[in-house]
Amino acid sequence: MNKLDLDYQELVRDILENGTKKSDRTGTGTLSVFSREIRHKMSTGFPLLTTKKMYLKGAIIELLWFLKGETNIKWLLENDCNIWNGDSYKNYKKVSEENNITPLDEKAFIESIKKNMGWDLGPIYGAQWRGWDKLEIMAQSDECQSQEYGKAVYVKRTKIDQIANLINDLNNNPDSRRLMVNAWNVGELDKMVLPPCHYGFQVYTRELSYGERCEIVGAVPQIKYPALAEPQIRKMDEMDIPKRAISLKFTMRSADVPLGLPFNLASYGLLLEIIAKKVNMIPDELIASLGDTHIYLNQIEGIKEQLIREPFKLPKIKIFDRHINDISEYSSEDFEIIDYKSHPSIKIPLSN
Repeated sequence: MNKLDLDYQELVRDILENGTKKSDRTGTGTLSVFSREIRHKMSTGFPLLTTKKMYLKGAIIELLWFLKGETNIKWLLENDCNIWNGDSYKNYKKVSEENNITPLDEKAFIESIKKNMGWDLGPIYGAQWRGWDKLEIMAQSDECQSQEYGKAVYVKRTKIDQIANLINDLNNNPDSRRLMVNAWNVGELDKMVLPPCHYGFQVYTRELSYGERCEIVGAVPQIKYPALAEPQIRKMDEMDIPKRAISLKFTMRSADVPLGLPFNLASYGLLLEIIAKKVNMIPDELIASLGDTHIYLNQIEGIKEQLIREPFKLPKIKIFDRHINDISEYSSEDFEIIDYKSHPSIKIPLSN
């Protein structure tokens, strides 16, 4: 049974029935509830909603963009992904007005990005995931001392690669309670085009039981006969059958339920699959922890259509085998969605 679509529909009903009308930065208005959660077992299928057709390629391209540490939308556009165009154009117009420059229209702006140096969105997800700024005081000097500023300070700037650190910790200390990646860098929020909506994630691993490992290879567990079980376990170890399961919980300060949340579920589901493959673990559970959980007022009619649709079976995803040194080396051709059947897409407006 596809429980994910049913849980999603239940969340939508909750907001429509219990939501508070609130204003928001876009001026559209929302129905909003606070603190909700969706849990999904990855063994039941890939978390791609079936009650409307989903744009999985966009989620794949954006996730790879994050994992490469990119913040310039030129790479997205070169890969036919336009999901950041609206926020980029809004930022471009603001910068143009501040500098008394007549802005291009949106179409001309996008074309100029493709032809020129692009448009950087500031230190958003990719910058924080792969290169969080760290400043260390190396020395202080009396030579440049002043009454107003005190001693001159010499600092060393380094970058913290949170994703590489996470992979290393999973390989060497999988029971750690510090398996976290954070994008909410309070010292750089004002430099970002948009503060992170999904601002952090944490992973958790557990040992697989003997029976679970047997299930992976389709073997019958020899529970009653320990003497037979031991060679079976040795054989699974020789085959490099995973010994652990891994879960991922991502946290959102702001969840646009009709548009953003389905996209985020697919994106973090893919991230869980990628990390699991890299560290030879089995994807277990995906959890979305939601803060301000809302539906924009102009989305209500569209989302009601989704409520009356019966879910289909969830698809599977395949990651093709090839050697990679870093998960940033994946391309969109490395993934294949299998047996995805869905209802038609629903036109739902985006508020920037």
